[in-house]
This record gives sequence, structure tokens and C-alpha cells, in this order.
Amino acid sequence: MRLRRPIAVLLAAVTAGAALVGCSSGTEESRCANNDGIVECAPDQRSAAPKIAGDLLTGGRYDVSQARGQVVVLNFWGSWCAPCRAEADDLEASYQATKGSGVAFLGINVQDSRDKAIAFEEGRVTYPSLFDPASRLALALDIPPNTIPATVVLDRQGRIATVIRAAVTQEGLRPIVERIAAEEPASNGSR
Repeated sequence: MRLRRPIAVLLAAVTAGAALVGCSSGTEESRCANNDGIVECAPDQRSAAPKIAGDLLTGGRYDVSQARGQVVVLNFWGSWCAPCRAEADDLEASYQATKGSGVAFLGINVQDSRDKAIAFEEGRVTYPSLFDPASRLALALDIPPNTIPATVVLDRQGRIATVIRAAVTQEGLRPIVERIAAEEPASNGSR
């Protein structure tokens, strides 16, 4: 039994390295800053996020492309995840503090039943969540479902700016979101 912890630590380190794949490709990977499980990519190192769309927990459909022009904070969570419970208040506080500056938050529930996910969100967060029990969206962003919570911040062009592979706090997340929200849009509208 004692061997499981070192194996889990090794797997966490390996999956943290995979976050670089989401920020860039090829030789650009080494240029993204990796600081204690937070991978931040400069604007010229970012790659486009995959299509993020699906059914909302409360009904209806949502596509992140509808939020183009806004910074989008994606948080992967599950009702069964203790660190997800711990970070919920900080996520909501960060959302409330930044939504006026063109920032949208979107939860993405993985490996859960709809009823449990809805019950988890009630009274915790006011932003919407997609229901993704098969974890397809997490896998599309190279987030193995067993490594949640994870938070991905997309810039105003829909590119992956930051990947956080741990529970977040308002003190840690809010400055990252504010910094990305303050960036000047690309002059040619691309990259």
C-alpha cells in the first residue's frame, strides 16, 4: 500500500508535463513557464483550444465559441472530488470579482450523475456547467479525469493561456485571470 503514494506522485508529475501540450506544440513547449503545476504560456506561444461544447447541467446547450472576445475560465470538477468542494467558494469569488471585465466562467462536470452534479453546484456557484460524464472535454484538453480539479484559462482569442492542475484559491486564480483579461487583443485577430 505504501507504494501507491510514490506512484501517484510520479503520475501527477507526468500529467503536469502533459499540460504543455495544451499550451503549444513542437519546440514552443519548453518556452511556456511551468511553476508548481501552473503552466502559463505567453500570447505568442498559445494554441487554439479544441471545441468545447455540450449540454448544460440545467438544460440547453452551450458552446465556448459564443464567448469569443471574453476570457473564459474552464474548471473541471466532480461532486465526488474533495478538492473540488474546497475550491468552489474561491472559484465563485473569482468569478464575481472578474465577470465585469469580460471574463466568463464555465464548469465542466466529469464522471458524475446529473443529479449529484446539480446538487453539488446548488448554493456553491452561479456560473453554468457542462455535463460531461464521459470526460470527453477533459481528454480533449489533455486533462485526465483522475487529475481533477483542473482549471484552464482561455484568452480572448480562444487560445489556451494557463493550465492549473490543482485546486485553486482566489488569491492564486484571480491575478492570473486579471492579467489575461488585461492583455491587448492581437492586432490581426489571429494566432
